[in-house]
Amino acid sequence: MKHLTKTIITLAAVICVAPQLHAQSLPVGSHYPIGAEGLNGAELPPPGFYVRDYNYFYTSDSVDGLPANVDTFVFVNAVKLIYLTDYKILGADWGVDSIVPFMYKNFSGQLGTAGQLNLGDIYLAPVLLSWHLKQFDFAAAYGVWAPVGNYEPGTAAAPLRGLDSPGNGYWTHMFTFGGVWHPDEQKLWSLSLLNRYEINTEQDQTQITPGNMYSLEWGLGRSVAKGVDVGLVGYYQQEVTQDDGPHAATALSHVVAIGPEVSVMWEKIGLISTLRYEYEVNAKDRPQGQAVVLTLTRRF
Repeated sequence: MKHLTKTIITLAAVICVAPQLHAQSLPVGSHYPIGAEGLNGAELPPPGFYVRDYNYFYTSDSVDGLPANVDTFVFVNAVKLIYLTDYKILGADWGVDSIVPFMYKNFSGQLGTAGQLNLGDIYLAPVLLSWHLKQFDFAAAYGVWAPVGNYEPGTAAAPLRGLDSPGNGYWTHMFTFGGVWHPDEQKLWSLSLLNRYEINTEQDQTQITPGNMYSLEWGLGRSVAKGVDVGLVGYYQQEVTQDDGPHAATALSHVVAIGPEVSVMWEKIGLISTLRYEYEVNAKDRPQGQAVVLTLTRRF
């Protein structure tokens, strides 16, 4: 009888929290995969055409707000195309970029397992601005996440099913602004702050409009050898408005993470590689875990 009561309570809790969870993204929170950028994340390169490949791994064995553990594994391979021109707007180099992600999501727990690999929602930014000053670099952008990835809402019978959808099922407007400060003339040290704000639209399948999301990624680094930077990075993500719609969640989720990063420039092949690990020290109404991100950037 006690086991049956616990199962019923767990099921009820998951059904209540599920609309919030499957209305969100990676791992649960926004279209933007928080932790994708680190050291010098707010600095854009000189004019040219660049290809950046993100390999994003996220794992978690608990979800705040659920009485039963849910194991989470997410892998994303995303290709970002960046084109910066010599054309000036407000003194900044103007450019465009896009992100095409393929992702695998797997969720398993007391109530079952759900997982799939597919194309996710794509990102298109028609406005990308980059300023380069003596000891400061600034970047600003506007873009939109288009719901081209498959999205299937979860049900009471299969509450984990909606979590593994590679798409979110709604459009998102994303505004970006950040800067990098090099306090010394040799530019050995760097302090980067990158801000993003997402305004979400209604999800057609559920009639829920997910709350707007604020994301901050920071990095404090130092050059220790030619082409080699190391440092400390972290992120903070906060849902700033409540979800709106039938059965919408009222809690405002957030997460905080910190960890190390190393960046290496391979001059002979024109490649920049970065590897970072970020451990989430606090989370509310979302998974709490850890992320490993490997990025490869090359100019063509």
